[in-house]
Amino acid sequence: MQEQLEKIKANAKNEIEQAQNAKELDEVRVKYLGKKGELTAILRGMGSLSAEERPMIGGLVNQIRDELENLIETGEKHFEDLEIEKKLATENIDVTIPSKKINLGSIHPITQVVNDVKEIFIGMGYEIADGPEVELATYNFDKLNTPPDHPARDIQDTFYITDDIILRSQTSSVQARVMENTKPPIKIICPGAVYRSDSVDATHSPVFHQIEGLVIDKNISMADLKGTLDMFAKKCLGEKTRIRFRPHHFPFTEPSAEADVSCFVCGGKGCRVCKGEGWIELLGCGMVHPNVLRNCGIDPEEYTGFAFGFGVERIAMAKFGIDDMRLLYENDVRFLKQF
Repeated sequence: MQEQLEKIKANAKNEIEQAQNAKELDEVRVKYLGKKGELTAILRGMGSLSAEERPMIGGLVNQIRDELENLIETGEKHFEDLEIEKKLATENIDVTIPSKKINLGSIHPITQVVNDVKEIFIGMGYEIADGPEVELATYNFDKLNTPPDHPARDIQDTFYITDDIILRSQTSSVQARVMENTKPPIKIICPGAVYRSDSVDATHSPVFHQIEGLVIDKNISMADLKGTLDMFAKKCLGEKTRIRFRPHHFPFTEPSAEADVSCFVCGGKGCRVCKGEGWIELLGCGMVHPNVLRNCGIDPEEYTGFAFGFGVERIAMAKFGIDDMRLLYENDVRFLKQF
């Protein structure tokens, strides 16, 4: 068997040297070292040897196998180098030729506003809260002190999936979930898409984006709300921006207000952006209604809070001077590349 091994070794070496390419080299490897190779067959037949012969033959087989594997590896590297040299000789690349122009996109104005608002409120110690867009009417209406006969719950205003499941019409539902599961103090904003049964026009869309804020703690007052919104308006729309409150009614806040900001284009003198009024309606706000606190498991005798909410599109339109909301959704590159 030793003579047979020496013969296999000599033949294998000769065929490795004669191989003209990587394919022929691999054929040699399979012939001698593969599962059905000649050297492998020797190993399988060692059971017929005596106990004295097995260690000697086994060691010789391993030695020959290692030697052949090294020769094959060296041959493979040789053919790889030849292939690279061939490509370098035939494939010329002119690195001075200008590359194809790559058109880079930019952040959508709605996303820009959301990111800017997040940064402002995170800087004031707020956390970002999120919740489902397919929501239970309990969180969208009931816990927020909106009675069954309220117009907002009508099918003409809200998208119903079943009697109890809707597409959320406000991100206030996230506030209700947080209040229900978090012990005060609470300080959050809730950005996200909302859905209402509105016809598409220059100022309305059935899908738009809101950011709502909520603060619950001891001794929170309307002054805290106004100071917060005043800082937000200055950071978002410019340091000279002023804010004013107008009395309003929301079922989930009491007292409630609409907040306007001075026109950041004309400074309050009156222009096309503010329609000559000097003020731009920005958001709704107010002190959290005691019923909302009770519905969410918070004692209104111990805690108070304020809430506010605004449409992201409205901020974007005011900030960038956009007069038609539909432009934000049409994906016209000529429009979007301005931002």
